[in-house]
Amino acid sequence: MARITIADIARRAGVSTGAVSYALNNRPGVSAETRSRILGVAAELGWEPSSAARSLSGARTETVGLVLARDPSTLGFESFYMQFIAGIESELAARSYGLLLQVVPDLDAELRAYRKWRAARRVDGVVTVDLRLDDPRVAWLSEPDAIPAVVVGDPALAGDLTNVWTDDASAMRESVRYLHAVGHRRIARVAGVTSFGHTHIRDEAFRDEVGRLGVRGEIGRTDYTADQGASATRTLLTGPERPTAIIYDNDVMALAGLGVASELGVRVPADLSVIAWDDSPLCQATYPRLSALSHDVTSFGAHVARRLFDRIDGRTGGSFLDSTPTLRPRGTTARRDES
Repeated sequence: MARITIADIARRAGVSTGAVSYALNNRPGVSAETRSRILGVAAELGWEPSSAARSLSGARTETVGLVLARDPSTLGFESFYMQFIAGIESELAARSYGLLLQVVPDLDAELRAYRKWRAARRVDGVVTVDLRLDDPRVAWLSEPDAIPAVVVGDPALAGDLTNVWTDDASAMRESVRYLHAVGHRRIARVAGVTSFGHTHIRDEAFRDEVGRLGVRGEIGRTDYTADQGASATRTLLTGPERPTAIIYDNDVMALAGLGVASELGVRVPADLSVIAWDDSPLCQATYPRLSALSHDVTSFGAHVARRLFDRIDGRTGGSFLDSTPTLRPRGTTARRDES
């Protein structure tokens, strides 16, 4: 079916295309009677404005954007973003908005996407994730004519942009203190992508807390995948001072770590305690059930979307703490006798 144009409306209404443009964009230049007739014809024909017309008129696109600068293969098994996007979609659906999702290889490509969206007026606002230290996106989104944005990350990373965050530092400290309280003195961390700001925040909290408690701490580096989580675990468990507890940056790596422990004959939780981050349904579906740092990721996504609509509507932004992940001890943590 051919798209209805303003020329079609003009012919049916017996007026010029200029008059149709004035009427559809609610501008002066036509009488009330003519405007009413044109709008009636437009409704009768099922006319809808094109994205280009919306761009020229300044009307909203009823779309928000999310760019993920990640390897697409990692998104299929990491449940965090599926839950996070579900939360965003719950708020978009209530307002009849759509989500424009793009996966790109790096930050340069993400910035190019933002520039293209701004030039074409493709979206009304964007959600920005995986903040880096000295993130170039923060500077770009702070420009006067930038797209309205909400960034997901710690206030220390967000500059003056509106941000929604979870207190990862406190959650990490709670985990280390808990493991120390139940007798662990050799604690390791299997960390995610080094360039991500939240990885740095968790690293610093981990180092500070093990130092304060006077216990041995070690960090293994990964890209969040199961393969690298398994490799980091194997390195830790075959080293000269095997840790008795490991905190993982996501549930996929923690599950891979359980497999490596079994392979090496390391019993969980008798010989090794394991804590995962985010507490997806996977954590309770495995045996033993994974102890985890729990927060409602779907609710987190919905919160972010609500703050973005505030920005789109011109309301003042700010910094909003969503939650502090809470430790849920289950079957993979146990008391350790180091005597």
